[in-house]
Amino acid sequence: MKKCEICGKGPMAGYQYSHSHRKSIKKWQPNLKNVRVIVNGTPMRLNVCTKCLKSGRVKRAI
Repeated sequence: MKKCEICGKGPMAGYQYSHSHRKSIKKWQPNLKNVRVIVNGTPMRLNVCTKCLKSGRVKRAI
C-alpha cells in the first residue's frame, strides 16, 4: 500500500474539474521513496515520503 511509514501520509481522493466543469474522481498519491534509514540503531528499508526526508525526521543509512 502507498503509505509513508513515518508520518502515515497516504493517497487522497477528490474531484478533478474540466473546463466545462464536469467532474471526475481523481486520486493523488504521496511522493514516496524506498530508502535505507536507521531505526533503533539498525538499518532498514522503509517507504518514506519526501517531506519526511527533507525535514530530517529520518536518519539515512549510508
